[in-house]
Amino acid sequence: MKTKKFYDENPEAYEKKKAYDKKYHSTRERKQYRAFLNKKNRQSGTYGNGDGKDYDHEEKRFISAVKNRSKK
Repeated sequence: MKTKKFYDENPEAYEKKKAYDKKYHSTRERKQYRAFLNKKNRQSGTYGNGDGKDYDHEEKRFISAVKNRSKK
């Protein structure tokens, strides 16, 4: 909530963040990482099925997306 409120009150900061995120997520490393995760999902047959699972590369298995994203 604090972040949303901050960016609502500071649109120029939000535009700066969007520009940074766009640049970051278009790097070669990020694209390769996304491709790796998509490949794991396809190999396991869970790609696009809406099961709410993400591949955790640390535990080397699929866990719930909520748990996986909260670890970071």
